[in-house]
Amino acid sequence: MSGTPRVPPGRGEAGDVPPAGRPARFGGFRALGGGAVVIVVALLILRPIVDSRDCPNHGGNGNASSFGDERLDLVFVLLLLGWLAAVVVEQALPVAWRHRRPVEITLRAAAAVLLGLAASCCLAVEVLVTCH
Repeated sequence: MSGTPRVPPGRGEAGDVPPAGRPARFGGFRALGGGAVVIVVALLILRPIVDSRDCPNHGGNGNASSFGDERLDLVFVLLLLGWLAAVVVEQALPVAWRHRRPVEITLRAAAAVLLGLAASCCLAVEVLVTCH
């Protein structure tokens, strides 16, 4: 037997394990922030029309897409729904609840879901209704 003490499982160096009583600051908000970044990058790549005067049907009747391809309207809606689903799923995971009281869990979950819902609705209205 060597002279080094045996480290219990799951306990490595001092920096390996977070403190037991301190919750992660952004726990439960990672899907909200990560999804927002993905949506912004997608909008920067797809470059939708945001001014109704730039629409192909400006001054006429009919529906047009804010994107170059009409199929991207559905893709954008599915992307927003996927983002909202990821936020809801993250709130249901026990890792988002770690070291929090039930009231705090509920308030953080409600805030994350409502922020995601409001942002996705505003984006959908702004982008998808511009040329309709």
